[in-house]
Amino acid sequence: MSDNDQKNTQDRLNPSEFIGREFGNITLISLIGQGAMGAVFIGFQKSLKRKVAVKIYPKALPESSTMRLRFRDEAEIVAVLNHPNIIPVFDMGETDDFLYIIMQLIEGEDLRLFIQRHLLNPLPSRRAISVTEALGIMIPVLEALSYAHGEGVIHRDIKPANILINSKLNRSYLADFGIASTEHSDEDNYDSILGTPLYIAPEQASGKTIDKRADIYSAGLVLFELLAGRLPLKYKKLDEVIRTKIYDPDGLFSCSPKEASDTIDTALDNIILKAIAGDREKRFSNCDALLDNLKDYSKKMTADENK
Repeated sequence: MSDNDQKNTQDRLNPSEFIGREFGNITLISLIGQGAMGAVFIGFQKSLKRKVAVKIYPKALPESSTMRLRFRDEAEIVAVLNHPNIIPVFDMGETDDFLYIIMQLIEGEDLRLFIQRHLLNPLPSRRAISVTEALGIMIPVLEALSYAHGEGVIHRDIKPANILINSKLNRSYLADFGIASTEHSDEDNYDSILGTPLYIAPEQASGKTIDKRADIYSAGLVLFELLAGRLPLKYKKLDEVIRTKIYDPDGLFSCSPKEASDTIDTALDNIILKAIAGDREKRFSNCDALLDNLKDYSKKMTADENK
């Protein structure tokens, strides 16, 4: 879905209309966030006396026919993905007014807020996220992504806002399979670009058929941003970013990862650059290859620190 489609959807969805709404044994309590695929609320499940996350999509929205299929597909895809770092779905259904998915509630923050919170720290020395902490977040997410790929699922929207961190368990989760697809699916022949423009792979921006390597590109960008605090984009306007991704994908950034952050050494720089290579043939061929490189790097870093 394009950025304009997402903005229009958000403009027409008024979350306050749903606060306090009851359906089945669920009461909607407060808004967590909203986007192209509807809104997510904290709900209270009276039968089990617990809080849950409830994603809804109003039937009244004009895109309802297409989005209903995506909404249903998201629930069905996640329901068969059984991994400790993928948020489980408890139930799905519909009322007269909206479609809903009931999921486990992750108490914490998304990675976008996590990065922003660090950048706003009054102590400059604490604004940077350590490599150890960054890998501790990203390796479990990549393990979840590798598992999903093994099940034939391509996420297509890996970005900081779709990675959640449970503050109590210190565990990261891969979230929002709203535009995920299964391999060999032909259901996405649309004119608009699916995914978040800043994080999608160049082939995704070009409207080409994508594979698992598109997710690897996006995950590499997230790791880059996590360590650098901000992506050092050469161009700031979204249309320029998209144009660069299509015509000069390796010219997107004003500097390399190691130049953007003192925490990134040459070895880690090489890993990130391979993950975000503009030509997908030059990227890691699969998520396990990226994982193996990051785990080997982590082990060597730990061994060097213990010398």
